[in-house]
Amino acid sequence: EVQLVESGGGLVQPGGSLRLSCAASGFTFDDYVIGWFRQAPGMEREGVVCFSSGSGDTYYSDSVNGRFTMSTDNAKNTMYLQMNSLKPEDTAVYYCNARGLRYPYVDYWGQGTQVTVSS
Repeated sequence: EVQLVESGGGLVQPGGSLRLSCAASGFTFDDYVIGWFRQAPGMEREGVVCFSSGSGDTYYSDSVNGRFTMSTDNAKNTMYLQMNSLKPEDTAVYYCNARGLRYPYVDYWGQGTQVTVSS
């Protein structure tokens, strides 16, 4: 069964750090674009970071560039999002995602994990 299972969300004070994890089962990250999205209350889901196994490039949104870092552990089939210098506006449900680069171009999502930045 194909699954993306997230963990690591929670409540953190402004300026703090959190690390999100997303463990994949049923497939590997080869031939996928993988990344993280987030959705704040009343807002549309937005892309935070993505990594393409095809090009080897990582792209960050302007709002998180320099503060967030995406990484992978292929041995564990897990992707991570290290979030530093967190701001209240980073509060959202965070989702990991994997999109196939080849037909049938599947699109897998994690269940979401809440990140709240508040004092």
